[in-house]
Amino acid sequence: MILHVLMRIFSWMPVKKNRILFESFLGKQFSDNPKAIYEKLRMEHPELELIFSKDQQVTFEKNMMTVNRMTIRWIYVLATSRIWVSNSRLPSWLYKRPQTLYLQTWHGTPLKKLALDMEDVQMANTSTEKYKKGFKQEAAKWDILISPNAYSSEIFRRAFHFEKELLETGYPRNDIFYQTEKHEEIIKRIYAHYQITSDKKIILYAPTWRDDQFIVQGGYSFSLPFSCEQFEKQFGGDYVMLVRTHYLVGDQLNFDGLPSFRNASSYPDISDLYLAADLMITDYSSVMFDYAHLKRPMLFYAYDLEHYRDRLRGFYFDFEAEVPGPLVLEESQLFAEIQQYSDWHQRFEDKLTVFTEKFCTWDDGQVSRKVSDRILKSVYEKGK
Repeated sequence: MILHVLMRIFSWMPVKKNRILFESFLGKQFSDNPKAIYEKLRMEHPELELIFSKDQQVTFEKNMMTVNRMTIRWIYVLATSRIWVSNSRLPSWLYKRPQTLYLQTWHGTPLKKLALDMEDVQMANTSTEKYKKGFKQEAAKWDILISPNAYSSEIFRRAFHFEKELLETGYPRNDIFYQTEKHEEIIKRIYAHYQITSDKKIILYAPTWRDDQFIVQGGYSFSLPFSCEQFEKQFGGDYVMLVRTHYLVGDQLNFDGLPSFRNASSYPDISDLYLAADLMITDYSSVMFDYAHLKRPMLFYAYDLEHYRDRLRGFYFDFEAEVPGPLVLEESQLFAEIQQYSDWHQRFEDKLTVFTEKFCTWDDGQVSRKVSDRILKSVYEKGK
């Protein structure tokens, strides 16, 4: 592959000590942990050259340096950067030179079995053996891995076969939950962006992807597992539903003729959507661990629970017993729970307390600073 050859050639060039390359979700978003770290460094260290990798089809802020993925310039920037920061896997053929430090932030606390812990991989154009081999090779390039909680640390070590530095800090992206002075502005922005009137409440529906519903390699299908028309009929007067699909889902949702629905899949940062949502509906997605910081109602619509748990992925803990909210399997149950969501705190406060003590205790609003300090230590190391 010509880009691989070029990367080897560019790797003979000097490393730019102050150059840091960031990437979030394969360049599809300016979001998540890489965004939080980027913004902290940009605000406090103007001497650094901070570059965000992006897919050629998306547009980021005008006042930031970006580079299009899979281009010659992208390869050059990767080859000459002191630090890589990513929240998902980079292409396996990339060459990481010894002078480059790769900080892998990952993108969530795991419920679903990950990487080497997966027994049967059902994804496009791969086998279980090939997938695990590739993941092990990728994780071997990571120099530092961020962990959001003690539970994840144990899993990450084993599932990624990771033996280097584990940064046990919590997630930088969750700092926003503790910066309460910013919340009102963000909520107003979401209401204006989606043209939602102030008398409506927001429900965020954020399901995960299904490994076996692939349409092309790296692209998965998804359709709403409930009647939009029925939701409109029952709840359209009071709610707007923002639908946020996983970044791997390739389908385009069509909500024409459905005034209570908005496709929020392309919105840059899901954290803003969390803050605007009065209620979140999910299934097996790691969004549950982030939204729990807000201590707001969650519903778990697990319509394919048996298939997902027993045949597709498998879970690390007792999902049915531990989730802090009603677990429903059918549309009628889902709508019934939305109807009575106002008493959620009374019913699930104790379970939420146990849940947050297990998964949310490291986050304190200062994680971006802690991670940035670790990056700066490497940037300014003597002799490097």
